[in-house]
Amino acid sequence: MERVKTGIAGLDQMLHGGLLPQTATLVEGAPGTGKTTLGMQFIYNGIVKWNEPGIILTFEQFPSQYYRDAASFGWDFRRLEEEGKLRIIMTSPEVSRLDLEQVGGQIERWAREMGAKRILVDSLSHFERLSGDPVELRQMVYGFINGLKREGLTAVLTRESPALLGEAESYDEGLAFLVDTYILLRYVEMDSAIHKALLVLKMRGSDHDKDIRQFTITSRGIEVKSRFEGREGIMSGSPRRMAASFVEAFVRR
Repeated sequence: MERVKTGIAGLDQMLHGGLLPQTATLVEGAPGTGKTTLGMQFIYNGIVKWNEPGIILTFEQFPSQYYRDAASFGWDFRRLEEEGKLRIIMTSPEVSRLDLEQVGGQIERWAREMGAKRILVDSLSHFERLSGDPVELRQMVYGFINGLKREGLTAVLTRESPALLGEAESYDEGLAFLVDTYILLRYVEMDSAIHKALLVLKMRGSDHDKDIRQFTITSRGIEVKSRFEGREGIMSGSPRRMAASFVEAFVRR
């Protein structure tokens, strides 16, 4: 099956080759877990490795911030924009949602002029201010996501989690049902140190790895490493060591 590779080796392995084309992927995590970095890496790799132009739609940061953040990983976003392979658009959820609902909107025009294949939406959390009604909010997000797919875009959407460690106290599962792939980033406390964990919770239309992987943010971007072994309760934020007999019987096999 055709795949849209993220270019993040360990993540593509977990996704059995990459994302499915023209789908929406939600990347959720606490501040600093690497949501935006993962999205920028997805856009950058698409441009430089597979000649797939991309769009970054931001509701919270100026383009100059993306230039600086990307430069720290050796990614020249300014040059890619000048070459017409990237466009960074700062807007609002209200404007972008209405834009996608009309024929010939700006996002549609930009995507077609560039031949864009990928888009990063940073962040979906800003849609929450549009409505206090969960049902109405889900309808708005559903229409927005469908608008991106209609333009032939494979989308990565970030979302802020209110929990630094462990499960969020107030979590709207409804939005998770609207996306095709759901990736969760978490801080994990282990042996008096903070680690980062990545889990693919769902992937519609494809199988995927179910294990919880460690990842780090390096000078080259996100690197997904080996799975957590010999621990339980990883996603609670405070994992416990498994009994040695359990590890020997099940984990190491």
